[in-house]
Amino acid sequence: MAKPGKRFRGAAEKIDRDKRYAIDDAIGVLIDAGGAAKFDETVELAVRLGVDPRQADQNVRGTVALPHGTGKTVRVLVFAKGDKQKEAQEAGADFIGADDMVKKIQEEQWLEFDTAIATPDLMGQVGRLGKVLGPRGLMPNPKVGTVTFDVAKAVREVKAGKVEFRVEKAGIVHVGIGKRSFGAERLGENLRALLATLVRAKPAASKGQYLQSIAVSTTMGPAVRIDPLDVHVGGA
Repeated sequence: MAKPGKRFRGAAEKIDRDKRYAIDDAIGVLIDAGGAAKFDETVELAVRLGVDPRQADQNVRGTVALPHGTGKTVRVLVFAKGDKQKEAQEAGADFIGADDMVKKIQEEQWLEFDTAIATPDLMGQVGRLGKVLGPRGLMPNPKVGTVTFDVAKAVREVKAGKVEFRVEKAGIVHVGIGKRSFGAERLGENLRALLATLVRAKPAASKGQYLQSIAVSTTMGPAVRIDPLDVHVGGA
């Protein structure tokens, strides 16, 4: 196993690995610890849920509009025809097309986008891309608002900071909640917005403790653990 670098070790020394911090304290410690990289790192939240993702009624998935966005430039592809293409363009979509874009992805394995939106009438063609887009989390889905005739609204929401979350096989949700440069206040508001949405998305079939563990970290830095009870008492 590779030995952690000097920056990482320096940051880790400022964090009590055995402690479960309150939300505000965790973010404060994360920022105070300093980045393990020379660039503006993404701050990531990892939440282990008390669900069994293998069961359809416990497959947690949804979207949340982060109050301060993610700090990333999101490249949006829209599958649409006619007037809907113009709407998508005016809303700020980066790539727009129909059969031509389906063909480009099929034949060239082109994936230079972060989110895909499609009008319902084109899902027959887009559905053929399931094996390519599905494993990468790029397939448009009506449950998260990316299959819609209101493409302008969908594009604007994604550009403004709407992000999708989905529980992984191990029962963990990973989501970027901003950049380290956001500061404690904005990161805290984004984190609370996401946790509140996760709590509301709790499946009825989930028994026992739902939020089992929570950790926040920078791209190349050590994690800071958050007390799940703070989400209910003073968090979300």
